[in-house]
Amino acid sequence: MQYGFTMPGRGPLAIPDTMAAIAQRGEALGFDSISLGDHILVPRSIESDYPYTQTGEFPGSANPQSMEQITALAYLAGCTERIRLATSVLIVPHRNPLVAAKSLATLDYLSGGRLIIGVGVGWCREEFEAIGCEPFDERGAVTDEYIRAFKELWTSDNPTFEGKYVSFADIDFLPKPAQKPHPPLWVGGESRPAIRRAATLCDGWYPIGNNPAYPVGTPEALQHSIGRLHRTAENAGRNPDEISIIYRTHDYRLTGTDAGSDRIPFTGGSEQIAGDIRQYADMGISYLVLDIARLSADGSLEETLGHLEDFTTQVAAKV
Repeated sequence: MQYGFTMPGRGPLAIPDTMAAIAQRGEALGFDSISLGDHILVPRSIESDYPYTQTGEFPGSANPQSMEQITALAYLAGCTERIRLATSVLIVPHRNPLVAAKSLATLDYLSGGRLIIGVGVGWCREEFEAIGCEPFDERGAVTDEYIRAFKELWTSDNPTFEGKYVSFADIDFLPKPAQKPHPPLWVGGESRPAIRRAATLCDGWYPIGNNPAYPVGTPEALQHSIGRLHRTAENAGRNPDEISIIYRTHDYRLTGTDAGSDRIPFTGGSEQIAGDIRQYADMGISYLVLDIARLSADGSLEETLGHLEDFTTQVAAKV
């Protein structure tokens, strides 16, 4: 099992020196990746339903600060040496696809091939309208087409593409990403379209456990969706074993004592959480991402570093 964690992108911990210290400590402890979310802006009034709360309320509305994702990861690349840098997730329709492909290729090139590109379609209609990108209601089709365009730009010596939303020809596109054929593409989301996108276009499926509309928060529910992923890949002529499964938990909580039998996975004592990790590894999960940014949203730098250390010494060491 590989391990990643989310970095604070807003709030009191989202300042340069603190972010650098968190990333560097994670690297020293042996974590495999750090990740940042993506909001170019936060509308003051949001009627769209956020997918990952029971009420549909976006928890980030109280703090509208939001650093540009790719730029922030480039900063963290310069603060670290080995740890991988994940977009978690890049809202693909928000950016001109050639500009996004160039920024991502440059980041991978300059970081020595450390980029992981988590991709998503977005959920906030008001943010789409403020940015002025392609229509919100077409975001799935836009995302699919932009991903195909990314691959053409990153892999072809003579990039050429003709689509509904983007077209280009007779261009050079250099430098290419350091990773070949391109950085891994992980599809965030739990819906059937997200699973289809992962199975047909990308390198990994990256669900979060607490989407009430598409629940995958228990081993049984997750296993059901993994079966759908595998069947979809096979129908598309792909080997399901070539598609990584990355699981992100918002629920991780390490306590001093064991929790009861009705506990949520990845909560409780260290032996319980280590057992969860072993169970999920047996299901085919190869990567676990802990939402440390959410866990420490109101905490101090010392608390955040403590969460990273405790997971490494008390949980991962027992897996």
